[in-house]
Amino acid sequence: MSINLTEEKIMEKEIHYKNISNIEATHKATHEPYEYTKYEITPREDFSQCYVAVYHIPPLKSNYPMHSHENNTEVFYIQSGNGLVETPTGCRRVETGDFIICPPGKGSAHKIKNISETEDLVYIDFDTTNSPDIVHYPDSGKTGIILHNQSSTFFRDSTTVDYYEDE
Repeated sequence: MSINLTEEKIMEKEIHYKNISNIEATHKATHEPYEYTKYEITPREDFSQCYVAVYHIPPLKSNYPMHSHENNTEVFYIQSGNGLVETPTGCRRVETGDFIICPPGKGSAHKIKNISETEDLVYIDFDTTNSPDIVHYPDSGKTGIILHNQSSTFFRDSTTVDYYEDE
């Protein structure tokens, strides 16, 4: 069986090689106690099925609040450092070499915190990118709607309305 691919299709399937030293980092520290430096391996605007990033979390910080995704899986590989994964059912220490697998659903809400006072927590984040995605924040009672490559919208869970209200 022979498969004929156009030159355009071959280019779509091109393999990418990257070195973290050649990737521009994004630093965010706009809300205490959250801070991170992120290296996007597969920028969201370029890749539609898988998102990969390397995060450096400073001592005693987290990058995101506790959250869960309705439509996406997140997998984290701890490259270096020591952390704590907070979930609705408790906390668990993680260290170099650990994988954390968070399947879709409210039961997998999670928050990763660096528990070191001196060293960064460094991990690789591998995510599926199904869109739209609904993200729940159990600690603050918020829900977010995330559309691929578009801005996110967040709502308080306590402000629900009837389907036909104001129609």
